Amino acid sequence: MSATPREPGGPTAAAVLELCARLGRPVHRNEIATELAVPPRHLRRLSDVLDALADERVLVPMTGQRFRLAAQARAARGAAERRVLAMNARGFGFVKAPSPSGEDWYVAPESLGGGLHGDLVEARVVSRGSRGTEAEIVSVVERGRTRVAGVLGPRGRHLEPDDARMRGPVSITAQAPGLTAEPERGLCAVVELTRYPETADELPEGTLVAVLGAPGDPVVEVAKILAEHDVSESHPPDAVAEAAAASSPPRADELAGREDLTEVPLLTIDPDDARDFDDAVWAERLEDGSYHAFIAVADVSHYVSDGSALDGSARERGCSVYLPDRAVPMLPQRLAAEVCSLVPGEVRLCLAVEVELAPDGALLAARVLEGAMRSAARLTYGGVARALGFTLGPESSPEAEARREELSVLWDLASLLHKRRVRRGALELDVPEARIVLDPKSGAPVTVTQRAMDPGVKKAYRLVEELMLLANECVAAEAERRSLPVIYRVHGAPDPEKIERFAAVAAVLGLTFDPEDALDPKKLARFLRKAVGHPKKAVLDGLLLRSLQQACYDTVNIGHFGLASRAYLHFTSPIRRYPDLVVHRLLRAALRGERPPVDEAALRAAAALASSRERGSMDVERQVADLYRSIYMQGHLGARFEAVVVAVGPMGLYARIAEPFVDVLVRMESLGTGTGADEFEPDELGHALVGLRSGERIELGATLEIAIEDVSLVRRQVYARRIVAAGAHAARGGRRGRAHEARQPGKAGGQLPGKARGTKKTRATSGGRGARDDRHGGRGRDGGRRKR
Repeated sequence: MSATPREPGGPTAAAVLELCARLGRPVHRNEIATELAVPPRHLRRLSDVLDALADERVLVPMTGQRFRLAAQARAARGAAERRVLAMNARGFGFVKAPSPSGEDWYVAPESLGGGLHGDLVEARVVSRGSRGTEAEIVSVVERGRTRVAGVLGPRGRHLEPDDARMRGPVSITAQAPGLTAEPERGLCAVVELTRYPETADELPEGTLVAVLGAPGDPVVEVAKILAEHDVSESHPPDAVAEAAAASSPPRADELAGREDLTEVPLLTIDPDDARDFDDAVWAERLEDGSYHAFIAVADVSHYVSDGSALDGSARERGCSVYLPDRAVPMLPQRLAAEVCSLVPGEVRLCLAVEVELAPDGALLAARVLEGAMRSAARLTYGGVARALGFTLGPESSPEAEARREELSVLWDLASLLHKRRVRRGALELDVPEARIVLDPKSGAPVTVTQRAMDPGVKKAYRLVEELMLLANECVAAEAERRSLPVIYRVHGAPDPEKIERFAAVAAVLGLTFDPEDALDPKKLARFLRKAVGHPKKAVLDGLLLRSLQQACYDTVNIGHFGLASRAYLHFTSPIRRYPDLVVHRLLRAALRGERPPVDEAALRAAAALASSRERGSMDVERQVADLYRSIYMQGHLGARFEAVVVAVGPMGLYARIAEPFVDVLVRMESLGTGTGADEFEPDELGHALVGLRSGERIELGATLEIAIEDVSLVRRQVYARRIVAAGAHAARGGRRGRAHEARQPGKAGGQLPGKARGTKKTRATSGGRGARDDRHGGRGRDGGRRKR
């Protein structure tokens, strides 16, 4: 064999192959050198032998300088499975398990094939071992993205992606009509992908569709995020034309057959900056202490018929996107803010849920109806909180003060509903959000604070939220009673493996939690109530949130774990969520005694698309918020803050500053300064970083003093370094340090020279935090926008 060396005493190909066959598993170069007793002078020769055997396809090179017999590798390969590829900025990836309890498979750079971040791929296992399962991508089933944003290279011939997980640079082979012949280097741009890679060594190609301007300009950076996610602020002309044709106020023939609710003093309650009003509430307390209430919702389905241009546009958008300075509505403004919006004093078409409840809040009866209503007043959460004496903060609202008695009844009813919901096991996690105020002229962020910190305003939010939850459950029950095929809002039980880790971390924090209890919402909710007042409650909430599944849309009702609800759907926001609109359309037909044919495959596809669009809109909102926070912190370079550790990872730790409300990344190399600075690595639970020489532990919930050292607008990330007191890194014993040294590649047996086939040079850049999602149910409504 050509790989056999001729110098006596050198390693032979036959010896290498015999060793690999005997061990029957992937073998590291250093282990081969040790087992074959290769002297240092022949290490280069061993590298040549291994490389030659790999070139001849007798050995299969694997990650971490490991090799395996090709025959064994073929035998280890299983059937291909469909999975989603998640790339790492350092060039490798994982194909995600289809179920929460499954194992993610590692994919080495050379095994990626044509896969890109977010693609649905077919992957198969190539090896299993103590280091986990390694796979290769066989084919790409469906591409995860069609557009890439970044910065133009010389003469506009390629684009360097902003997202470090995206393979690049992207070659630009064409330009959209209307663009300049030679775009300027260094400008922000967006490319529509036209040719995807087929092998691990190929790069994508595309058409330049937008040149947006200079990096760093807030307007340009936001436009880049929207363009990359294909979020357009303008609606298709045919959809706009259909919206313009809608009559306002409703005609007599449109009111025919509807119940007249115009004398019911229904109230809309929304944030100060709400752009559309799609729900209204009213309740009265009867003499026996029971309650009679209406929850009315704008009837968007009357104006957006199945198969229309408006419907097609709304389906593709999936939901409205909310930015700090504006909304990108799912429907044209003519419908969203005028024709359908429940503005005070104007007659509007609605679907309403009428309920009767016992004095303790138990549901006695419910019915759904088509109606016509007239909002009696538009109130804000702050005004309601002030009128009910929950707070002295917001300015007094004359409209709310005049309706204090009605609001008091609504609050009493909402309180009863909340107690019953908590008693049945609904989870209550506090997920903080940023409130970003922009300068109206420059578009730059002026303040970055935490949203809705006033407890009184939070209570006002709860008043509306409880009634919306009640309406959604009543409609879900009605759909089941009528056997209607609808889109449900579902939320599965937690991932057992992640719950085990959560329990272990809780134990470290001094709280006992049985992982089995996580399968019972009542027991999990009881644990959370016990943790109220714990100094690290916010850390626990964040950990639990990451342990729960993400709520989504489906045509199969599996219930909603986070709400401890047997049947739940979205009904109360059809102006800004497509599944609500679909539910309205199907329900309205049923109320009229119609049974239109339903394409269940199309309904499933609509549910899947809505889930995808929701995740995309949340990603856009998160990226824009992170962008503005990064821009804001550019003015605070060198400033010192106290920050609380909220996440730990292989790159370092994330710490949260309370004021301004900003998360920062403290990289491993920035955890200590000065001579003798320690090295850190995550502990087994991933809840702390441990100093390898000193044994110092930096745990979740710990308070650090930090200084802002850098800001990356491209990564939308703020970087900080830890301020360490002099002498804080004095080593406390050398055993840990020596043990760590012995584990480093190349320390034992010598680092082999030659090609490292299991690695590839990649851009080592900082990845961002994972997208916050509504695993427990969601964020606030529209300004709060509830995503339960």
